Amino acid sequence: MLTAEGFASFPGQAWGKVLAKARKAVVFVDDRCAESLHWCGGAAALLDAGARNVKRLSSFEAAGEDEPKAVFVVSGLLRGRTADTVKDVVSLSRLQYCVVFTAVPHSVHLQAAGLPAEGAEEDSLFARFGEQLCEWMGDMNYTAEVLHAPVLFAPVSPQLVLLPAFSDLFPLLPADLEAVNRKRPEKKRFGGLADVDAHSLPPELQIQIRCLASALGAMFESSNTKEDCFAVGPMSRLIAAELANQPQARNRRKTAANKASVVFIDRTLDVTGAVGHHGDNLVEKILSVLPPLPGHTNDVQVDMLDLTNMQRSPDTEGVLAPGCLAQNQSAAAQSLWETMLVAKQKEAVMEVRRQLVEAASKENLPIKMSLGRVTTEQLFSYAQLFKGKAEAVENHAGVLQLTLATAQTLSHPSLSRWDASLGFERLLLQAVGDSDLAAVLRQVLPLIKSASSSEGSAGSGEAGLQVDELLAMLVFLYSLSGEALPGDGDQEERVERELIGALTLLLTQQTNLSPLLQSITGVLSPAELVMERAHSVLESVFTTLRGLGHARSHMKQLRSVYSPSDGVHQATYRPFIKQILEEIFHPDRPECPDIEHASSGLTDLLKTGFSMFMKVNRPHPSDHSVLILFLVGGVTPSEIRLVRDTVAAQKPGAQVLVFSTRLLRPADIPHLLFSTNRLVPDIGV
Repeated sequence: MLTAEGFASFPGQAWGKVLAKARKAVVFVDDRCAESLHWCGGAAALLDAGARNVKRLSSFEAAGEDEPKAVFVVSGLLRGRTADTVKDVVSLSRLQYCVVFTAVPHSVHLQAAGLPAEGAEEDSLFARFGEQLCEWMGDMNYTAEVLHAPVLFAPVSPQLVLLPAFSDLFPLLPADLEAVNRKRPEKKRFGGLADVDAHSLPPELQIQIRCLASALGAMFESSNTKEDCFAVGPMSRLIAAELANQPQARNRRKTAANKASVVFIDRTLDVTGAVGHHGDNLVEKILSVLPPLPGHTNDVQVDMLDLTNMQRSPDTEGVLAPGCLAQNQSAAAQSLWETMLVAKQKEAVMEVRRQLVEAASKENLPIKMSLGRVTTEQLFSYAQLFKGKAEAVENHAGVLQLTLATAQTLSHPSLSRWDASLGFERLLLQAVGDSDLAAVLRQVLPLIKSASSSEGSAGSGEAGLQVDELLAMLVFLYSLSGEALPGDGDQEERVERELIGALTLLLTQQTNLSPLLQSITGVLSPAELVMERAHSVLESVFTTLRGLGHARSHMKQLRSVYSPSDGVHQATYRPFIKQILEEIFHPDRPECPDIEHASSGLTDLLKTGFSMFMKVNRPHPSDHSVLILFLVGGVTPSEIRLVRDTVAAQKPGAQVLVFSTRLLRPADIPHLLFSTNRLVPDIGV
């Protein structure tokens, strides 16, 4: 019988192909595949399989003189930057045997090269790349293999699987539609994002969508599953259609023993839940305040110095390898991580203490039991009982890393700004239902002006909000702007101009630029950020913000994520994903017009035609025992808990698995909205 755990185990199976070739090899892995490997056992999995070394794929790396075999694992096409980097590594080494794994199937390589799939020799481009490898090794008689392996999945928990290679994939907005339409004749321009077809997109985005669909197709192939594809939102519709119509999947669907439903959902339909600070979730705060693990989008660096006898000084900076959240070596740590991910913060912190006390007891450490509220001082003092005890640290390394991540987060000075943001968001949530947009925007203006007038604050006002956080607050507000009372458009425009002016002044007063501001403005230092550039950038930011308010305007039923105040209850946010699940698991199985089924060929078209004359049961997402929700653009830890709780309330025992492109923190949304090229992603070519 098919289970959700079966899909969660697929990432490890995909890496099995690489492990089988790793013996006596130096393995070079690019960042995106390395992040998948990180959650599938890490470099230890390759070393246990017999690899001599594991290195980052870089033009500055090479195999040693006595290392004749190399395995390359890459997430992208074997062209452009990737091909150049592989060539550099091979040329700097003395290899006689090369194996290259690419996560992109041969059919997508053909599309990228502009070649027809029909009539092409099987793996012809892979064979050609193999010949190039032999040339770079310096002898055509040496051995080269080029293979496909979908090593793109990161199993973060049994309920959550991420695809880090698509972390910057984000649904399109009205500003992107304008860019698409500019390249089309006036009579053929699209009226809305819902009208855009895949062939009208830039080739880079087409390739990215096809790569994503191919990876999911490989997963269904591995589990012998026929999937029914559904979509909520324009980008999701394109991905679902690509997956449903894969030529290589037709035979599988005829004979597959298992069935599952997969529902793609556009993140843009609910940005409120992603950018807001309302989630009572420990992992969201850990992701937000601890520095990211280099090269990763879904993990952080945990300072492990407290477990050593080293003194904190500039000399010890960077000497000790950081800890992280990915724990797959220890069952206790894995269980603790899953609790932290889905429990409320108070419950999660208590479980951290319980596991830590249990670990200390097993090592006979002199721990003093304490009941009541958990404090950061308590967690630090318990963790330091392991200090200098190498064997005890090794036995409980996973639990200790998660403990220190918790303690360092709860004692982090920037956590106060989380509470400040939460407070302002609550005020905005109440104001949206009582006022028009112009009136609500006026309430934000003093925050920006006070930040601007604070001397030497690098753009943080009395409330501690910085420019990045002010931008996030504007995203929160504009994501709800469709819920505001109707107002005067001219007045809105005047207030927006005031906001742009105040933010322009604030930007030009910065003494340093955050990574977000650097990517939005395109400059690295405040000296380069002249008034004209700052103003132009903010004009573009507000164009994007206005589009957010219309993200649900094409929806027929699920048009709101807001419950206004009724005089007794305060206004509240209604999570979109909860509304979707309530529709799917409603006992009456109503047909929701916003959850569209993606047809997979002539049979479905015939069913649709016959349904005009006779009763035909259309596919429904609740038809099968396993449901996969795929959030295009990221999912928050709070939403993982929300899915679990909603399913338990609506249909206990149902198997629901969440897939997404990344684990979101509030600061990620401004990055995805303002500093990524959604239409033309970087595919390395």
